[in-house]
Amino acid sequence: MNPVITAMKPIRRSRLRLFAGKRYFTWKRYWKWITASHDLAKEHRTESLPYEPVSHATPLLRSLRNVDMQLQYNKITNLRLAFAKLDGLVIQPGETFSYWRSIGKPTRRKGYLDGMVLQSGGFRSGTGGGLCQLSNLIYWMTLHTPLTVTERHRHSYDVFPDEQRTQPFGSGATCAYNYLDLQLRNDTEHAYQLKLHLDETHLHGAWRCAGRQLYTYEVYEDGHRISLEPWGGYVRSNAIRRRVFTLTGELAGDEAVTENYALMMYSPLLQG
Repeated sequence: MNPVITAMKPIRRSRLRLFAGKRYFTWKRYWKWITASHDLAKEHRTESLPYEPVSHATPLLRSLRNVDMQLQYNKITNLRLAFAKLDGLVIQPGETFSYWRSIGKPTRRKGYLDGMVLQSGGFRSGTGGGLCQLSNLIYWMTLHTPLTVTERHRHSYDVFPDEQRTQPFGSGATCAYNYLDLQLRNDTEHAYQLKLHLDETHLHGAWRCAGRQLYTYEVYEDGHRISLEPWGGYVRSNAIRRRVFTLTGELAGDEAVTENYALMMYSPLLQG
């Protein structure tokens, strides 16, 4: 039996334990920021870099059972505020991108509203909720580039069935200020630029590059499995991999990206 899956049995923790744990990891992250030795990406450019190796879009609104739609409308406001800090950001060779250091803490004073926040297999409202849609988008696009993902956190719970899902399960990156971050490093010889915008229905993103990428990438799911565990819960697992192709279409490699394990919060029979 996989020890990771066995360890996913839910553990009930007191409010005091949760409060203290969050404060500990928050201040631990602040200390890392203070002592970090890497160069942080800070430059913004209005003009776009010439090449666009990848772009993607995700819908802004989904009809979710027992979720107030106002939280999703508020999410759109939160996304606008966040990507105003990210649109046009350039990562030079050798620099690191940090999702939370670029955006900053989402607070009401900055205009952030209550959006949906996933927590312990359920959801609640919270200031700045919904920003995981943006981190998910950035991570997915990054898998189609040679940028190096140095920090990414998977969702521990699978909360909603696959209705309208267009990407493989487990191909996102959850975020929580500031201790669950998404960080990328540019180990290439070319600058990369993040471009973001919203229209009436979708969040759009693209990575642009100063030089043409030598490879293209196909991200796919492998070994998808749903298992009923001895403690009575269902766990969903898979691996994310990517095929690497040359510009002439020849297969140059097949790389492991990550493995995912998530506790399912709905019956597997509900998957559509």
